[in-house]
Amino acid sequence: MKIGFVVNDVETELPQYTTTRLAMTAANMGHEVWLMGMGDFGYEPDGSLHAKGRAGTSKTYRSLERYLEDVQKPETVADVALDDLDAVMLRSDPADDADGASWANNAGVAFGQLMASNGVLVVNHPSSLANALSKAYFQQFPEVVRPRTLISRDEKRIAKFVEELDNKAVLKPLQGSGGSGVFMVNSKEKPNLSQIIEAISRDGYVVVQEYLPEAKEGDVRMFVMNGQPLKVDGEYAAFRRVSTTEDIRSNMSVGGKAEKVQVTQEMLDMVEAVRPKLVSDGMFLVGLDIVGDKLMEVNVFSPGGLGSCQSLYDVDFAPAIIEDLERKVMLREHYGSQIPNKARATL
Repeated sequence: MKIGFVVNDVETELPQYTTTRLAMTAANMGHEVWLMGMGDFGYEPDGSLHAKGRAGTSKTYRSLERYLEDVQKPETVADVALDDLDAVMLRSDPADDADGASWANNAGVAFGQLMASNGVLVVNHPSSLANALSKAYFQQFPEVVRPRTLISRDEKRIAKFVEELDNKAVLKPLQGSGGSGVFMVNSKEKPNLSQIIEAISRDGYVVVQEYLPEAKEGDVRMFVMNGQPLKVDGEYAAFRRVSTTEDIRSNMSVGGKAEKVQVTQEMLDMVEAVRPKLVSDGMFLVGLDIVGDKLMEVNVFSPGGLGSCQSLYDVDFAPAIIEDLERKVMLREHYGSQIPNKARATL
C-alpha cells in the first residue's frame, strides 16, 4: 500500500505526535509511506496531482525520533504522484495555521477532494472536514450529548446567557483548537467579561458553553474508528487528561497529564449517540473529548494521544488503524469506484 500523511509542515512535526507514530507503524508494516505538508501540493495543467513528499530510508524503525530524523532530511524530498497513492490521511491541525497561513486549511481540504475524486482513499472525508473547520459543526450532533451553548458576537446577549448559567461559563473562539483562546468565567472573573468577549470576538464569533463541574477532574479523550470505540487486546484507546495547573484546559498541548481511565457504559452510550453522524460524514478516526455526561469537542482533524494510550496500557493501537486502511484499500480492488470516498472511509 502506498500511503500519504498530510501534516501542517513536515519540518515542524515532532516524534511524539500521533501522526509520526502512525507513519512509522505503516512503514514498519512494509508500506510505502510519504509525509507532505499543506504547502507541498501541485495541480498540473494536464490534471495530474503531485506533491513534494518525504520518506524514511530504512525498512524498519524502533525509534520515533530516528524515523522522523530520517524523514526530515532534505535529501528525502521527492516528487510524489498523488494519484498513485492508495490512501491519504489528512492530519493537519487547523489551529496551527490560523494566524500565519490561514490559506492552508482550505488548500488541504481542496487537494484532498481532488485526490478523492481520482479514486484515492482520503480520510477523514475532505468535504466533511471543510464543514468541521468551524466549531458550529459540533452543534450538529445530538443535543443530549452537548452542553448548553450560545454562539454570538452580541456582548449583551452573551452577558445575559452567562447570567443564565449562574455566572459559570466557558468562552472560546468559534475557530481554532488545542485549547487556544479558552476562558473560564465565574463570579470572580465576571468584571472582566467585556474584555474577554472583545478579545475573542476580534477574530470572529464567540462560543459560550455551560461550565461542567466535572471539568475539574479533567476530560477523557477517546479514540473512535469507523464510529466505534478503538479497542485492541481488550483495552480502549482512551485516557483522562488532567490539568497540572490552575488552568481549566487539560489539553496535552498546554501541559495536561495523561492518566488511565475506566471506560463507562455512559461513555459508550455517548459514542453510540454520535456514531451515525460520524459514519455518514466519512469520519474514519476522531477523538471525542468527554466531561461528565457531555461531549466538549469532537476532534476530526488530528486527534492526538495514541502514544499516551500505549504508555498507559502497554498496547500499541497504531497497527489496528493501518490494518483497517489496508482493508478499505482492498475494497476498491473489488468494487472499483462503485463505493464513494465518504462511504468507504468508514466501512
